[in-house]
Amino acid sequence: MGAGAVRFTFLGTGTSTGVPMLCCDCRVCTSDDPRDRRLRSSLLVETEQATVVIDCGPDFRQQMLHHGVTFLDAIVFTHEHKDHTAGLDEIRPFNFVHQYRMPLYLTERVLGELKQQYSYIFSGNDYPGIPKVEPRIITPGEPFELGGLQWLPIEAFHYKIPVTGFRIGRFAYLTDIKTIADDQLALLEGVEVLVLSVLRKKPHIAHLTLDEAVALVEKIGPREAYFTHISHLLGRHAEVEAELPAHMHLAYDGLQIDMPGG
Repeated sequence: MGAGAVRFTFLGTGTSTGVPMLCCDCRVCTSDDPRDRRLRSSLLVETEQATVVIDCGPDFRQQMLHHGVTFLDAIVFTHEHKDHTAGLDEIRPFNFVHQYRMPLYLTERVLGELKQQYSYIFSGNDYPGIPKVEPRIITPGEPFELGGLQWLPIEAFHYKIPVTGFRIGRFAYLTDIKTIADDQLALLEGVEVLVLSVLRKKPHIAHLTLDEAVALVEKIGPREAYFTHISHLLGRHAEVEAELPAHMHLAYDGLQIDMPGG
């Protein structure tokens, strides 16, 4: 990774059940293609100045160990669902070893949800060994600086639940979305690499289908697009990849994208 560059690593590209899914013997869940083994969706963002994770789901500990991450400058949250937040208790070793409170970048609404999910963290009872966090409130449409980069929060909807996507320079990451308003869509103008969630081919009330995601990519017009948050119902990686336009791809766990900074 060159000076000033940004590396984006897909720590997980699966939907809430992961792939393979428990109790399933379908041809995707039994595939021997490593690209069909998907941990819960999360993205690692690395610059010379900082290492940041977007979402920390139930596979967070495994993902940190696998990629050798020994320090995190922050965790940025898209929304409150457990497949994106269930690893929050696993930040404790970062607290223990480095003696700091983990910065959490999230909306006021998501902070309220985490206070309910993890009341022991936010109760004010400073019990030894509980996760130590430092919430930092973000607002859609209002940029913030992190790791020497400008992050622009973008609001979309996961059925009726607001989710926050992020534009980081010429890269954008939007997971768990179904709809996005035109004014938020305009914030993606000029993005070169776009990541979108795609659940399956059949319609879903809260997630984009493959056809809907392809249409949205064509509307936004990035140079390249990658699909994540994938269900076993979408199909095998190699087969679905072959159906896509040349500039669109299925992401897979461990995939890295390097981009220049700025």
